[in-house]
Amino acid sequence: MGYARTRSSLISVAFRSLRSLFPYNLRTNNMKIKTRTFLGVSVSLILINLAAIMERADENLLPSVYKEVSEAFNAGPSDLGYLTFVRNFVRGLASPLAGVLVITYDRPIVLAIGTFCWALSTAAVGVSKYFFQVALWRAVNGFGLAIVIPALQSFIADSYKDGTRGAGFGLFNLIGTIGGIGGGVVATVMAGFEFWGIPGWRCAFIMMATLSGVIGLLVLLFVVDPRKNIEQEELMVHKTNSTSVWNDSVVAIKAVVKVRTFQVIILQGIVGSLPWTAMVFFTMWFELIGFDHNQTASLLGLFATGGALGTFTGGIIADKMSRIFPNSGRVSCAQFSASMGIPFSIILLKVIPQNTDSYSIFSITLFLMGFSITWCGSAVNAPMFAEVVPPKHRTMIYAFDRAIEGSFSAIAAPMVGILSEKMFGYDSKGIDPLKGSSVREAAALSKGLLSMMTIPFGLCCLFYTPLHFVFQKDREKAKTASHKETEMI
Repeated sequence: MGYARTRSSLISVAFRSLRSLFPYNLRTNNMKIKTRTFLGVSVSLILINLAAIMERADENLLPSVYKEVSEAFNAGPSDLGYLTFVRNFVRGLASPLAGVLVITYDRPIVLAIGTFCWALSTAAVGVSKYFFQVALWRAVNGFGLAIVIPALQSFIADSYKDGTRGAGFGLFNLIGTIGGIGGGVVATVMAGFEFWGIPGWRCAFIMMATLSGVIGLLVLLFVVDPRKNIEQEELMVHKTNSTSVWNDSVVAIKAVVKVRTFQVIILQGIVGSLPWTAMVFFTMWFELIGFDHNQTASLLGLFATGGALGTFTGGIIADKMSRIFPNSGRVSCAQFSASMGIPFSIILLKVIPQNTDSYSIFSITLFLMGFSITWCGSAVNAPMFAEVVPPKHRTMIYAFDRAIEGSFSAIAAPMVGILSEKMFGYDSKGIDPLKGSSVREAAALSKGLLSMMTIPFGLCCLFYTPLHFVFQKDREKAKTASHKETEMI
């Protein structure tokens, strides 16, 4: 026990010593710590959004080169699905660790640790020679993302007030989606070339890892936690050297899992995240239809652009709806968005002819689909989580959301592959080795995707219904608890 405490203390001191080499803060009379601003915008928020950009880019990297990875390692859709499963499953299991770490360390330190983990694993995937190595490093990647995502979400929640968090999370997702578009487009385009005799997809992984490492270092050195002041920092040092860290973690976990709103959102999230996990096959599907790398990249870029604008627009609409209907406005927005996934999935995967002549209609459908089905996270889930627990438990509630949803949704990708191969007749040997396309295999994959999208979207819409009745009580309880803590201080 003594050794563990000493080691934890040394880690904390080492990180603080490194950060002290780059002074960035100003201490005021009331002992608050203020971050620098650039053009009137907090440097901390700028760097946090850059971290979000890299996180989204990293998530989209592997799905964008599924076809190339399939050829390099002789892997079918089910094998590729297992890579997504491994990463998401580990991310789900490890997510609660973020809630524990922020009790002991500043969130910038936690974010930097996670960023370095995913940067290392991304570079390792780029140099892997065997499929099992790729799977191993994808698991490490999931661990890094597990630490980063809840900390990012709670950071944003603490940076905005009630009634504006929808727009705040929407803007955060909008900026992050830029990274997703960039990562997906760059990887897809680079995959069609070789650089110094190295396949382009491998170069894309190494380049993304380098940029992620740089952003992680900047976050560690220059980001200020919005909850941090001098007294809190001293308290953290005390906690690092005591068993209260574990006790506080247990208290936070119990407080979070008893919240009815949390339980309902988790229930809908388990099924609602299945379609999004299945969508990792979109790149492969379009290339099987016959679209080249550039066309596929542009189609997915339009989908991501629509999604980015949709999260921001949905957040603004939900904020206004929450002022008019405080107890049900956000929930109604979420149900609308989830329900729109059903007709758009059918149109995209069943109605539109699967050939290269349908490029224009694919483009319009993907943009509108992205715009309308992306409201739930930024407009409802994230802002409502911030309102139903005290501020000190926000990272923990976001962490457990990722843990449970991520673990269950991880099955979607391998299920798409299994359904496509076993039920709908997908055969990787049927792909034209010269063109890299196959109408038959594209049709089989689209049926697998349709199965994992329409039904979950419908159930997601249905499972949001109890929030109309439980959200108000949970929000009032959280406000009462926060007031009591403030009075005690």
